[in-house]
Amino acid sequence: MTLVILAAGMGTRYGGLKQLDAISNKNEAIIDFSIYDAVKCGFKKVVFVVRKDFLETIKALYLPKLHNKIKVVFVCQEVTNIPEEFNNSSRVKPWGTAHALLTAKNAVNENFCVINADDFYGANAFLKMAEFLNKTDSSSCEYAMVGFKIQNTLSENGSVSRGECYLDSGKYLKRVVERTNISLINNRIIYSENNQEKEIQKNSLVSMNFWGFTPTIFREMETPFHQFLKENYRTEKEEFYLPSVVNHLLDTQKATVKVLETSSNWLGVTYKKDKAAVISKITELKKDGVYPESLWN
Repeated sequence: MTLVILAAGMGTRYGGLKQLDAISNKNEAIIDFSIYDAVKCGFKKVVFVVRKDFLETIKALYLPKLHNKIKVVFVCQEVTNIPEEFNNSSRVKPWGTAHALLTAKNAVNENFCVINADDFYGANAFLKMAEFLNKTDSSSCEYAMVGFKIQNTLSENGSVSRGECYLDSGKYLKRVVERTNISLINNRIIYSENNQEKEIQKNSLVSMNFWGFTPTIFREMETPFHQFLKENYRTEKEEFYLPSVVNHLLDTQKATVKVLETSSNWLGVTYKKDKAAVISKITELKKDGVYPESLWN
C-alpha cells in the first residue's frame, strides 16, 4: 500500500508553507504524524506531491527522517503539467487536488490512499483505510473515503468549507456536496447557501479529502480532466477537485465508494491562529502515549 500526500498547496489563507510548519517541539509537521500512523498500519511507500520551488527543502527534511522507515518518492505538480493545447501562460495557482493526484500516476501501481499534507486525521482513520485497501482487488473500481463527523472538523478561528456526504443504506457514498462558510454559532452548525443560513446536523459526515483508490482511478480521471481543461484552461482560479471526480464516477456508475466512518477529531491549520490549538492537542496526545516523544528516533 502507498500513501500519497498532496503538499503542493500555496497556503494562501495561512500565509505560508503550512505543510512544513512545525507543530511539536521536535520540529515535526502534521505530515509527520500522518506518515507515522501510515507506517504503523502497514503502508510501504509514501509519494509526496509538491511544487518545484520547495522540492529541495522537503527532500532535505524528509529523506533523513524516513530513511529505512518507508520508501519515499517525490513528484512535482506544476501548472504546466497539462496537455500543451491547454497551456495558460498567466496561470499561477495549481490546478487542484485531482490534478495533483494525476501527477502521481507514474509513481503509484498499487492500492493507495491520498490525503492532504496539512490535515491531521488520527490513527483510526489510517487503520480503517488500510483494512479496506488490503482486501480490495487492485483492478476494481471499488474505492473508499474516510468520513468525519462535521462537529469534529471545525475551526475556532473562522469559517471552513466541507464536503457533506450523502450515503445509501449500505454506507456507500451517493454524493459529496460542497458547503461553504461553515461555523458553529450558538451551538448550531451553520453554513451559507444562496445568501441564506442553513443548518447541518452535528453528526453529519463530511469528506476531509482522505480517499482510498485502486490504480484504476488514474484511467478514470483522464476524460473528466480533459473536459475540465476544455472549459476552464483560460481561468486563473478554477480547480479540478477530487470530490468532483468522485461525484462524476458515481453519477455515471463507474465506481463505488465505501464510507469508512471515524470518530477521530480532525486537526488542521486553515488559519494561522489554528496552530496554537494543534500544538496543544499534539502535546496532549504525546503525553497520553498515543505518539512517542520523538516520532522518528
